[in-house]
Amino acid sequence: MTRQLRGRFTRWLLVAVLLVGTAVAMLWAIQRQLIYFPDPTPVPQAANVIAGARDVTLRTADGLELGAWFVPAASVRDTGMAVLLAPGNAGNRAGRAQLAEKLSRRGLAVLLMDYRGYGGNPGNPSEDGLAADANAAAEALKELGYPAQRTLYFGESLGSGVVAALQSRHPPAGTVLRSPFTDLADVGAHHYGWLPVRALLHDRFPVTEHLAVSDVPVTVIYGDRDSVIPSGLSARVADHAPALIERVVLRGADHNDSVMFGSRVADAVARLAQSVTPSADEERANSHAASDPQGHVTPSVDSGGAQN
Repeated sequence: MTRQLRGRFTRWLLVAVLLVGTAVAMLWAIQRQLIYFPDPTPVPQAANVIAGARDVTLRTADGLELGAWFVPAASVRDTGMAVLLAPGNAGNRAGRAQLAEKLSRRGLAVLLMDYRGYGGNPGNPSEDGLAADANAAAEALKELGYPAQRTLYFGESLGSGVVAALQSRHPPAGTVLRSPFTDLADVGAHHYGWLPVRALLHDRFPVTEHLAVSDVPVTVIYGDRDSVIPSGLSARVADHAPALIERVVLRGADHNDSVMFGSRVADAVARLAQSVTPSADEERANSHAASDPQGHVTPSVDSGGAQN
């Protein structure tokens, strides 16, 4: 190679390195804009959207007040269980009203949460921020009469990462993961295979890592034509869940098809609730275990969730 050709090659190589380096630096800076797509529009009052629903406020440990909706269970079928519904990375809670109504008709109370930055809420989303929001939601359900042992966590897409982490801090009666991923880096690597995604990501959401050390009963639901979260990743979550109760595969369904928010999903949640609902004998045993030898109720310990 002549000196002139070597010089030209070196210049092109430097240009290529600079372009790639600039692209990586930009993606490092704006990556959360590629993960979170909040609809910040304030939502209507709960009762104007769902009959009998009411607005509640979630108070996070870092001082935010977040709007949420509480939907009581249909009284004729009330199971005494509640669902904490953690949504995906887009929209706001108004988009999950129909699913909440379906769950209510199956005897389940529902807390429809919105993360920071969503649905008119203050703050900016991040993995740590969403963890604080989920803590506050669990605490709010407890105050509404649904402690963790009478609650199911339902995580949709990105929300599967939120509730997988939440169940490691505050184990519920059961967890439903709809369109889950193994960890967020695997999703990023699928969509941006030319980038060093694992080295770049701030927010990890390691779903299978949290499930591996948990004995909480789990139902996994996913479509086999998912263009957002590859169905293979959801299948791996189910494969590696130590306490898998049910795997529900919705044939021909993409990530945001109506079936993903419909009756088959609600039925799967109801089946899990039925399988984990404590019997009367278990309720009495739990009540006895919460008392000291003199019969005095043991004071509850702050779980580190929402603070006033």
